[in-house]
Amino acid sequence: MTMKRWLDHTVDDQEKGMTVEEIVRQKMSVSGRMLQRLTRSKGILVNRKVPFLKRQVKAGDVISVRIVDDKREQEALVMLPPAPFEIQLEVLYEDEYFIVVNKPTGMTTHPIREDQHDTLLNQLVLYWHKQGKSIMPHTVHRLDRETSGTILIAKSSYAHQLADKLIREGSIERNYVAFVTGRMQPESGTIAEPIKRDPMHKVKRQVHPKGEEAVTHYKVLASNDEVSLVDITLDTGRTHQIRVHFEYMGHPLVGDTLYRGSRMGFSNQALHAYQLCFKHPVTEELLEIKAPMPSKMKRFVEDRFFLPNFML
Repeated sequence: MTMKRWLDHTVDDQEKGMTVEEIVRQKMSVSGRMLQRLTRSKGILVNRKVPFLKRQVKAGDVISVRIVDDKREQEALVMLPPAPFEIQLEVLYEDEYFIVVNKPTGMTTHPIREDQHDTLLNQLVLYWHKQGKSIMPHTVHRLDRETSGTILIAKSSYAHQLADKLIREGSIERNYVAFVTGRMQPESGTIAEPIKRDPMHKVKRQVHPKGEEAVTHYKVLASNDEVSLVDITLDTGRTHQIRVHFEYMGHPLVGDTLYRGSRMGFSNQALHAYQLCFKHPVTEELLEIKAPMPSKMKRFVEDRFFLPNFML
């Protein structure tokens, strides 16, 4: 798979008379911030020449935008070295713009300290390094350390700003499955409660009227008096959102002792991001990417709900 450095757009009859800036912003989805950076580094060309941004284009003109800045990426990679040892990653999807992996339980998404080199991003740098590629990964969204499942990573700043736009528009559907304590009632609904940092704890969050908007939808897939298996989708992506919302409802996640959840044999919250659905911002292909449920969660479904062939 060849990493694209430039993206081309050929002006059609309907677009003639637009300015170069309008084509780049509206047709090639370049953000204002990236536009400024590209202008400074001569990263925008018209028919292979550096243009004035206010120049009007003609049908047949080829607008080229540098989507990977090798110098900038290399500078960033100095701060993100390859992981010192390899953990085999389950790659669910990859093209020249994005990669989706099934993040294992217990792996941090990105470094939070300068000496931390065992994160998912470090593993991805190593993964590409072994293929002879220097690619700087950009996180589109995060998963908590103990949450497993699908996570979308952009392979350039251009791809990152495209995916970030999808996130802000609510165009990426994120589906989770979790075990929550007790019989969840009602069996489907929406939890729309704002979330803010807990002032009494350096990690925890809490529902609070002055918090940021947070919306969680759920549907019970199976339940008994002790535990419920719940399918979850998010409209927002606040830190610990699922964990906070279900504790607030009186049904904390199994294994989530930070939010008063019963362990039931789990040493981490029983939460798995099983699916990502979105339209690819470049190819416009509809992607539905699934990550199989971890074996421990599968066994729990079989033991507690007698569903030996349970599939999401």
